[in-house]
Parts: sequence; C-alpha cells; structure tokens
Amino acid sequence: MSHHHDTDPMDWDRLGPLLESGAELESPLYREAAAWLGTLLPPSGVRRILDVGSGPGVLTTLLADAFPHAETVAVDGTPQLLERARARAERAGIADRFEARHAEIPGDLHQLGQADLIWAGSVIHHIGDQRAVLGELARLLRPGGVLAIVEGGLPTRRLPRDIGIGRPGLEARLDAAHADWFAQMRAGLPGAKGEPEDWRSLLAAADLRPSGSRSFLLDVPAPAPRAVREHHLTHFERQREGLTGLLADDDAAVLDRLLDRADPAGLARREDTYLLTARTVHTARR
Repeated sequence: MSHHHDTDPMDWDRLGPLLESGAELESPLYREAAAWLGTLLPPSGVRRILDVGSGPGVLTTLLADAFPHAETVAVDGTPQLLERARARAERAGIADRFEARHAEIPGDLHQLGQADLIWAGSVIHHIGDQRAVLGELARLLRPGGVLAIVEGGLPTRRLPRDIGIGRPGLEARLDAAHADWFAQMRAGLPGAKGEPEDWRSLLAAADLRPSGSRSFLLDVPAPAPRAVREHHLTHFERQREGLTGLLADDDAAVLDRLLDRADPAGLARREDTYLLTARTVHTARR
C-alpha cells in the first residue's frame, strides 16, 4: 500500500509515519478485502504471498492473518519503509514467516520468485506501462494463483460540502486539482503509455482469468476520533504543498485556516470531520 502522492518522496522521516497511520485507519476495509480473498483461495493452500509495493507493511500483516500457513513477503523499493514493515511483523508475531525484500518495481520483479497470491495495492498506476507490469506480475503466479490489484474506488471525503468558510465544495475542487496533478504525474513516468483503465480487460490481456472485483467501504462518522483528525491535518498539509499552483487563491487560503490549530474553524477543533471512502480490488487467476 505504498502510496506517496503530493509530497517529497525522499522525506521518509515524515512520509513513513503518515503512510503507516493512513493504512492503519483503513485497516478495517483491507481486513474485509483479505477475508474475501480467502474465499477465492483456500487459506490452507496458500504458501507464499507477495505484497508488491508494501510500504510499511500494514497490509502484509493483514494478509498474514488471513492466510496463516503462508510466508508473506513485503516488497518495496524504499529501505526505510521495509524497516517499518519488519518492526510491524515483529509486533504482530509473524516474523518467523515474514520476509522484507528490497526491489525496484518493475525492474526487479523477475527476482521475486513465484507466489500463490500477489497483492499490488495502489501500485500499478505508478508504472508507466501498466499493461506490461501486469504481465510481469502474472508470470510470478503459480498455477491457480490469484493476482489482486487495488485501483479505483471512490474519492475520500473528510468534510461537509459547506464548511462555513470559503466557497462550498472545497473537496470537489481539490479532487479536480489532484486529477490534473495525477495526469501530469502519469505523463512523466518512464515509458508512460496511455491505457484505458478497464482493469478486467487488462488482467485478461495478461493471460489471466478475471475472478471478480469488489469495493470495500470505510465509514468513520463525525465527530471523528482524534487519530482521524490528526491524519486529516497531515493529509491537507500535503495537499497544500503538493497542489501549489493548481489551487485557486481563495481555496489555498481556506486550507491555511483549516491547518491553523488555533483557528476555531480549523481541523483540530472541528466536530464535523469524518472519514468516508471505498477501495476497489480487482482479481484474476492464473
């Protein structure tokens, strides 16, 4: 679940805890997703799992819980995140069947060995040639194995449409600005190729048999717990920095107020913040 939009990818002292806390908040929906995968693959028959783009390993440990007989391998290109994944595996009591593997994606995929289950959470869209990387992942599957990718879902919502300051619809405009940023990011990737995001067709083109897609909901109503509000603050700080030049001046000013812990209208003091999102998991079998 290594997903690092809108911030300096080298600032891991700041980004690592943010990725980990964000994944922890979304653990309920990913726990449901892991349980669903257990209906596609008999847990007793899964011996090796690759979590490609694992980040700090939150999902790796959830997969290890769902498939208790499997060796789980956290695969990421960032050593600092893999250290977090190792520490998490120790705390979860799965260190004896856990491995952290440093690998660049997609360049080092061929070195990972085969697996019964491959999870790639919010990873594929960071690769220029999405069709090609799906083919490479498919070749790592053992016969009968499943590839699960997380792509799409619903935009996350954290605030009401009208928050009492600025123009209503702030998050919708942030989504539009992020879409522009995302298009620029995709266009700048090495070997970038335009590809309709028909994930079922792309998985079939990788010589896999699509085995279903499902979306999983996370709903934390207002008033959100402190941990959620703190994560909102960090999220909007990243957006304020990462979308510089893409936001209208008045929206940037509203973000500044939301980030001001002393402002009565700021995120730290609001009682109307919540967390609502959905992630879509697409699966296919070899």
